[in-house]
Amino acid sequence: MPGSPMPAMTRWLSCAFALVLGLLASTPALAEDGYDLWLRYLPLPAAQAQPALAQLGTVSIPRQNEVQRAARDELMRGLSGLLGQAPREATAADAALLVVGTPASSPLVAQLRLPLKGLGAEGYLIRRVEHEGHLLTVVAAPGDVGTLYGVFHLLRLLQTGQDVASVDVREQPRLKLRMLDHWDNLDRSVERGYAGESIWDWHKLPGWLDPRYTDYARANASLGLNGTVLNNVNASAQSLTPAYLEKAAALAGVMRPWGIRVYLSARFSAPIEIGGLKTADPLDPQVRRWWADKADEIYRLIPDFGGFVVKANSEGQPGPQDYGRSHADGANMLADALQPHGGVVMWRAFVYSHEQPDDRAKQAYSEFVPLDGKFRDNVLLQVKNGAIDFQPREPFHPLFGAMPKTPLMMEFQITKEYLGFATHLVYLGALYEETLQSDTYRPTKGHTVAQVIEGQGHALSGMAGVANIGSDRNWSGSIFDQANWYAFGRLAWNPQQSARAIAEDWVRMTFSQDPAFVQPVVRMMMDSREAVVDYMTPLGLHHLMGRGHHYGPAPWDAGSERPDWDPVYYHRADHLGIGFERGSAGSNAVAQYAPALAKQFDDLSRVPERDLLWFHHVPWDHRMASGRTLWDEMVWHYARGVDEVASMRGTWAGLSAYVDAPRYQQVASFLAIQQQEAQWWRDASIAYWQSINGLPLPAGQAAPPHPLSYYQSLKFPYAPGHH
Repeated sequence: MPGSPMPAMTRWLSCAFALVLGLLASTPALAEDGYDLWLRYLPLPAAQAQPALAQLGTVSIPRQNEVQRAARDELMRGLSGLLGQAPREATAADAALLVVGTPASSPLVAQLRLPLKGLGAEGYLIRRVEHEGHLLTVVAAPGDVGTLYGVFHLLRLLQTGQDVASVDVREQPRLKLRMLDHWDNLDRSVERGYAGESIWDWHKLPGWLDPRYTDYARANASLGLNGTVLNNVNASAQSLTPAYLEKAAALAGVMRPWGIRVYLSARFSAPIEIGGLKTADPLDPQVRRWWADKADEIYRLIPDFGGFVVKANSEGQPGPQDYGRSHADGANMLADALQPHGGVVMWRAFVYSHEQPDDRAKQAYSEFVPLDGKFRDNVLLQVKNGAIDFQPREPFHPLFGAMPKTPLMMEFQITKEYLGFATHLVYLGALYEETLQSDTYRPTKGHTVAQVIEGQGHALSGMAGVANIGSDRNWSGSIFDQANWYAFGRLAWNPQQSARAIAEDWVRMTFSQDPAFVQPVVRMMMDSREAVVDYMTPLGLHHLMGRGHHYGPAPWDAGSERPDWDPVYYHRADHLGIGFERGSAGSNAVAQYAPALAKQFDDLSRVPERDLLWFHHVPWDHRMASGRTLWDEMVWHYARGVDEVASMRGTWAGLSAYVDAPRYQQVASFLAIQQQEAQWWRDASIAYWQSINGLPLPAGQAAPPHPLSYYQSLKFPYAPGHH
């Protein structure tokens, strides 16, 4: 009844509830679940927030179009969080302290006559400028997307604790196409995905646009990524039907304000499957007409559509070789269809045909080098970082530097198909940097992979990353896997950056700026990739994972319909030694590298030990640089990998005071899983190698706790990510 006294118990409960709400409001860390990624925008310490407010507290930023509005919304969101109060928007009476815009969108930027020439459509400046007796902070760019990237850069400086009083930044991307490739299927399964279902809810599109799509676009724009491939390279032709093109158009509308274009993986046999033709021969006039009409249809719906990614004549996928045509014939047909609209074709160089080669690592080079210079100007060849398949370590792909007349774009894997899925902490920035800084010796010494993909005079350049994003609340299945998305994006903008510096930014933005936290966590991240190489594939071993699902050790695996799907094909272990002989005495894959490198890789005494068993079949008693035999060295590496994970666990255990409980606990639990699985890798691998070489373990090394038959009996039919 109105006016009746509240019963004491109800009153007590409502007070308690109010108290809990108050506590939750005052400790935002309690609610952290990883959704905000590196864009948390928590209040800065007063010592940083007050001077920043004095320099940035009044803002002039245009909002006449959707890109400008996106930049403005992000700036307001970021500054409100970081400075603890919303900045004022400048009026005529209230001079701006922070000015954002282009000469076309901001009269003040036009007046300042800043050196914007040469920055291109996506570059920007951030600097302190004196104007009419006032000091201004200016984010200026030739184009609106540049100002968006500049806003994110300014916010990153604040988030990482840098003083913006003397800021002077001039940035532009070194690569033109900076892409995420989603291996997502139309049923929402994700091939090699370890973070839940596809984030694209195809069934509800185009009618329902999940707000998560906008947050995805924001996160990508914060890294300068400008393209997203919506569907799996093992493509369904349905993706090109009118119903699905409408869905893609709806997603393109969400991405556009954030400077991101959408792309599609195209199935080469689509003219047969959805077009009613009898052939997909790229030289057939009807087929060429079908693709040209399809391109016209796509651009009517998506005027800024980016183009196609194509996987052809690989792993059973259809392609031009089915008709006796070359990769250039296939790529050029699609390029001709897209060319009037400004679209590009990214033709994947990951090929291996059904004819058994002497060495699968040689196939892409053998097939593509003869085609150098034969592709249209709007074709890029998309080349994986190594010649086999996203292994924990591979030497750089020999195609880099070998096709100077063709733009080659890098393909890295962000999802950890071969590196422990979502539960192993492995910072891939170290892997990316190792590949990018490799010297190709082409045309001369000092010419790195990064320089090759930066274009070498070609109009097109690019880097693609196989996404690790899914419907999990934390986006990538684990908090630390967010760092791999982050590092990929930063390196796609500038492949010359340091993986360590990127890791430090990520740690500061994601967790804490306290050096007592930042230093040990960055060290842990930088050591983590070497640890996984040690406990999975030491000294150049590769492809030892369980067949099909790629989970866990299975170096004994054999008997597939194709030998090159089996670990035994790659390690070639027998009672005399181990490793794949790719030197001049074997498959001679070394000859695909520049002569100086070929010589080094061919020479057992000069090949880097980290790649030893990639290039050579080596006797078990071969003497290593350490003085140990190869066998003892392998066992030592396995042990070191396990010990490193134990050390990472110990480091993290001492850091709970710096991290909210939910995220701290997830990382701690995953590190426990990783230690258990690293030990399993060590034990199962050693048990198998001993069954072949009959050698005793070095002194002090424990025997595997189970017989080999136990490890061989383990089966994982429902391991995630295998489609």
